[in-house]
Amino acid sequence: MFSTLKTLIQGTNARAEERLRDVHAIELIDQKIREAEAGLKNAKFSLASLIQKQRSEAAQLTRIEGQITDLTDRATAALADARDDLAAQAAEAIASLENEATLRRQTVERLDARVLQLQNAVERASRRILDLKQGAIAARAVRREQVAQKGLSRHIAHDSAFDDAEALIEQVLGAEDPFEQAQILDEIDSGLKPDSALSKLADAGYGAAQKVTGSAVLARLKTA
Repeated sequence: MFSTLKTLIQGTNARAEERLRDVHAIELIDQKIREAEAGLKNAKFSLASLIQKQRSEAAQLTRIEGQITDLTDRATAALADARDDLAAQAAEAIASLENEATLRRQTVERLDARVLQLQNAVERASRRILDLKQGAIAARAVRREQVAQKGLSRHIAHDSAFDDAEALIEQVLGAEDPFEQAQILDEIDSGLKPDSALSKLADAGYGAAQKVTGSAVLARLKTA
């Protein structure tokens, strides 16, 4: 029971987090870009410090190698003058400098590799940040389009103007013709009058006409 409730709560929290991330996606993208830029800035400072140390070690190595060359020349000259005592002292100094030069050289090589590695990392991070910024621009455009489409769809779906207009059109088109209705009413009234039957018989030629009509005048003219 507890395990099931825990799973349901975790699922609810996950869905809520997804909805929150979707709603604030643009803000989260901008924040992540700022964090990436801060990391890149720190990496650049580290690279600058590493290059500075590498240059310092390389300068020290160059200085030591120069000392070794100078001492070697001096020791060779002392041997030529049979000053073995001075040549021996120079040899001890040269050995010490060569050992130091070996350590310095290893340090420089290690720093060279580290500088190259960090330079590549900085370049990759810089390119990725540019891609992220371009992606953020595209995401903003898509989000604006989504918001506009959502607002339009919601407005159309809930706007009763369409239904009202259609109902009014149907009402106007289906309305009864008042002129035709008036004619029908006249016919009904005529049929209800007591003398309507007499008039119909007179019009048919049975008996004298009740009043002069256009049809009677036309008949008289034809027989004249």
